[in-house]
Amino acid sequence: MDLISRISQHFADSAQTKLDAREMLAAPLAGATELMVGALVNNGKILACGNGGSAADAQHFAAELVGRFEMERQGLAAVALSTDSSIMTAVANDYGYKTVFERQVRALGQPGDVLLAISTSGNSPSIVEAIRAAHDNDLHVVALTGKGGGEIGQILRDSDVHICVPSDRTARIQEVHLLAIHCLCDGVDCLLLGVEE
Repeated sequence: MDLISRISQHFADSAQTKLDAREMLAAPLAGATELMVGALVNNGKILACGNGGSAADAQHFAAELVGRFEMERQGLAAVALSTDSSIMTAVANDYGYKTVFERQVRALGQPGDVLLAISTSGNSPSIVEAIRAAHDNDLHVVALTGKGGGEIGQILRDSDVHICVPSDRTARIQEVHLLAIHCLCDGVDCLLLGVEE
């Protein structure tokens, strides 16, 4: 095995996946940004959830909003639902793992808030249940998926935004999800701060 060639191929595949996704995802990302800004300017918040690498992405997104992305501004209301180990373990123990985000969405989500739901497969049971809870509580949903969108793609409403990466490889999907998160953060800042460039 030529390790250098293999690594080079990862770079090429990642770049190509992003280029393939560019035109397909630009409009949904703009729509998602507008939903999020609408929630934030109306004293709402963004709840974010995912499992594994997607949990890290949810936390990354919340950190960029509460802290800052690339421009100075006040902190914005965002919560990653994967960070409270006491809630996660209590809910998983008492009700089953697939409810760990659903219970939090029902407890914390208010009409007009946004749920950022991240699942590379589109089939994560805990994310599906969180989306159902969001719909019950009149939250908007922005779903980051791949692999055709899976079950999540089927349960989203017309008022939701689906950002589905055109790839079946988890690593490539996660790489585009990270770029999408940065696009969302940049878009939120630009709309809130009136940036023209």
